[in-house]
Amino acid sequence: MTERFDCHHCNESLFGKKYILKEEDPHCVACFEELYANTCEECGKPIGCDCKDLSYKDRHWHEGCFHCSQCKSSLVDKPFAAREDQLLCTDCYSNEYSSKCQECKKTIMPGTRKMEYKGSSWHETCFICHRCQQPIGTKSFIPKDNQNFCVPCYEKQYALQCVQCKKPITTGGVTYREQPWHKECFVCTACKKQLSGQRFTARDEFAYCLTCFCELYAKKCAGCTNPISGLGGTKYISFEERQWHNDCFNCKKCSLSLVGRGFLTERDDILCPDCGKDI
Repeated sequence: MTERFDCHHCNESLFGKKYILKEEDPHCVACFEELYANTCEECGKPIGCDCKDLSYKDRHWHEGCFHCSQCKSSLVDKPFAAREDQLLCTDCYSNEYSSKCQECKKTIMPGTRKMEYKGSSWHETCFICHRCQQPIGTKSFIPKDNQNFCVPCYEKQYALQCVQCKKPITTGGVTYREQPWHKECFVCTACKKQLSGQRFTARDEFAYCLTCFCELYAKKCAGCTNPISGLGGTKYISFEERQWHNDCFNCKKCSLSLVGRGFLTERDDILCPDCGKDI
């Protein structure tokens, strides 16, 4: 007797018929497709043995069903992207989801270099200086009035010139007598210490820190010999071309304050009336 050769599932004879082995067990085509064929994501029908099964992330399609969900062009052997379970060709994906260039308004294709600033995007070749029209690339730039400028062009067109060094002021700066200065250029005329953020005064239109001004120009107290700056409302006493700090205008003998009182002089000394009555 001839040995039987039957379908492992339905037991129908497979002699003279097409069959498929599954784990070494033969199956007729109908049983194999019923038991094991994948279902197409697009049409919902089984993908038969005579059809090409295309898969992506555990999902399956007939070759004819594997197309862009928007334009319906075939994605077989072509690059594609997935978005929210939809397959898209690169053109449709770019038009729908890719950034648009702020300058030319065209899509920035995936994989191409783009420049981004404050939520806007540009093609690398479109991100240019408004003045010289040269690509900015990764160089520093300065935005002004919705336009971008390379640093040299911005300085030429907009930056103030420091009255001291004559170079552009690009950040910060100090205004003194309605003239612009770099912070590092606005210094004491005498000691060259920076005056930005410090108390200072001027003489003959030249700026001085308080220390240098007092040493160079302030009158000296006849009592303590330290400078009397007169700045910030400092009070002092003046008598016969001599000056005293208020706190230093005291009787030479008893140290009584003579501010607002009568006093006597003996050579370079000042005395209260009591100490001076025996003069």
